[in-house]
Amino acid sequence: MVVDPTDVRISVYAPALVRGDARPLTIIHGIERALPGLSLGWTTSGKEDLITLPHRDEWVAANSTDGGLPFLCNDDDDHLVTLAGSENPNGLAAGSPPHFEVRATLLLDAAGITAAADVLEAVAEGARAFWGHATPFNAAVEISRQTRDPARKPGVPPRGLPALRFPNYIRAPEIPHCLGWLNYWSDAAARTIGFPDPARDSELLTRARRTSTGGWVVQLTDAPLDLDNPAHLDALKRAYERFPEIGGRSAP
Repeated sequence: MVVDPTDVRISVYAPALVRGDARPLTIIHGIERALPGLSLGWTTSGKEDLITLPHRDEWVAANSTDGGLPFLCNDDDDHLVTLAGSENPNGLAAGSPPHFEVRATLLLDAAGITAAADVLEAVAEGARAFWGHATPFNAAVEISRQTRDPARKPGVPPRGLPALRFPNYIRAPEIPHCLGWLNYWSDAAARTIGFPDPARDSELLTRARRTSTGGWVVQLTDAPLDLDNPAHLDALKRAYERFPEIGGRSAP
């Protein structure tokens, strides 16, 4: 599929799938509930031709044997929604096992902005994720450039943002590797990074909500994160300062 810079990119990170795991279908059904009228009833061929899936759930169950979730989308180029997942053989932290990564996209229009938090929550809770985020494409690209290492990826992060460490320097899989516009933190992740602290998180709590499993969806800025906006950039920097565990920055 063509990269669209007006997308919201949703990424969540969860324990690896096991045989007969129901999480792929739970994720799909959760997104469809979060976006009423959505049907993720199509996939694409190797040539990116659209293929309809009249028995979608059975097809997903049969094609999830590689530890992932096969690519799905709707049939609406003007409001494209995509979903896919795969097993990443690398761990989320030092010495941790492979993990399950789920990726979704939705258009950064009024409907997508309104639904983004619900979609992130549906994907993350359905995956039983440790953590995740939903971030506009352009901001997500810049945030990805924060991960630095003197030998493996030298350089300076953009816009004065802090340097984040590679996963093998992170002490636990519950610790998020980065921040985004909308952040999902499982109950374990929130406790690990010290959220919430009523004295220090009063502003974030005005844009946060608890999930049914005890996790949190935390929104950094009212409007979608735009790092050309000085107020948004400052909000991102303040959040990194507040949570030094994120990105492994508190490690020795």
